[in-house]
Amino acid sequence: MNKNQVEGRKSEAKGKIKEVAGKVTGNKSTEYKGQFEKYKGKAEAKYGDMKNDVKKGTE
Repeated sequence: MNKNQVEGRKSEAKGKIKEVAGKVTGNKSTEYKGQFEKYKGKAEAKYGDMKNDVKKGTE
């Protein structure tokens, strides 16, 4: 696992927690910030996955 995969999945998990907390408390701002962080984390993890696939393909 590379740095992008780890950081992306961490960010995705934190975003999901924020999103749920926002839903529970009725705070739309926190909910949307959580969604943004979750999707940003997914994108970073996917980038890390692709980077890893390319590295494996060149070995």
